Amino acid sequence: MNYTSHTITDDDRITTVRLNKPDRRNALDDVMIRELTEAFNAINRSQTSRVVILTGAGKSFCAGMDLEYLQRCSQLGHEENLEDARNLMKLLQLVNNFKKPVIAMVNGPALGGGCGLAAACDFVFAAKESAKLGTPEVKLGFIPAVILIYLIKKMGEGRAREFVLMGDILDADTAKEKGLVTEVIEDDQLTFKVYEFAKTIVRTTSPSSVSLTKELFSRFDEMDYKSILDYAVNLNALARKTEDFKKGITSFLKKENLEW
Repeated sequence: MNYTSHTITDDDRITTVRLNKPDRRNALDDVMIRELTEAFNAINRSQTSRVVILTGAGKSFCAGMDLEYLQRCSQLGHEENLEDARNLMKLLQLVNNFKKPVIAMVNGPALGGGCGLAAACDFVFAAKESAKLGTPEVKLGFIPAVILIYLIKKMGEGRAREFVLMGDILDADTAKEKGLVTEVIEDDQLTFKVYEFAKTIVRTTSPSSVSLTKELFSRFDEMDYKSILDYAVNLNALARKTEDFKKGITSFLKKENLEW
């Protein structure tokens, strides 16, 4: 499928989704949100893709919501704005609950909704000099409502409160200290290091095990304590019957090096 707001490439079971509106600093609008949702749904169904890398074209990762688009939205009715906010919420849920690992390769500023998009990913790799992660909404008369849950998951509530209430924009090292970034990498090594990391996931982890483990994380948010325990026990039993489990145990007992 051809998209106007981003590109998709596949190489050796790694899918790269690249936001591709560099003239707008890859800012989000209704078209990009819709197209990204369609793309991630298609990748989720793919039998060949094992890992997704999300990044931006040009000098930005994602500058958040397009301000000119938001200005137009301010003239719309409540129901239209409600639908628009829901669409962003659904995209972030999709990324966060994705069946495959998702790596944010933050090559430049990731602000507002862009920071939330990165936080919804499993791993966040940031360029040491170029990456900036921030939530300036309160300085613009806006609020980080839809992205807040993902910031809390990454940073913890205390740090997330400080971050969003100050409207801070952090450099990569500070963002790592606060739990928002997984690893900081020199700018000229970012692409190489991220792809090497993705290849390691592909080579050393079971597809079904990763998918079931990610499902555990997703379901934990929806259940009470007893239901979580019951669900975990059932999923544990189910995993023992998978072909990946049988293959992994056999290889371990034979002391064989297993590549998935």
